[in-house]
Amino acid sequence: MHISLTPELESRIKAKVETGFYNNASEVIREALRFMETHEDWIHEIKLARLREQLNVGVDQLDRGEGIAIESKSALDALFDDIKS
Repeated sequence: MHISLTPELESRIKAKVETGFYNNASEVIREALRFMETHEDWIHEIKLARLREQLNVGVDQLDRGEGIAIESKSALDALFDDIKS
C-alpha cells in the first residue's frame, strides 16, 4: 500500500519516531489507527447513550398519557414531515 502525506503530517510522524517511543513510521500509523477506532467506538457509545435517554423520555411521556394517537398512514406521514421541518 502506498499513501501520500502532506509535509506537515510527514514531519509529525518523524517527530514521533524521534522520541524513541516508536521504532518507525508504520508503528506511528498503526497506533493512530488504533486510536481512531477507539475514538469511533467511544462516539458510537455516546450516541447510543443519548438515544437511550431520548427513548426513556418518550416512554415516560407515554406513561403519563402525553402521547398522540396516529390513526392513519397519512397522519404518520404528516407527523414525519413536521419533524423534518
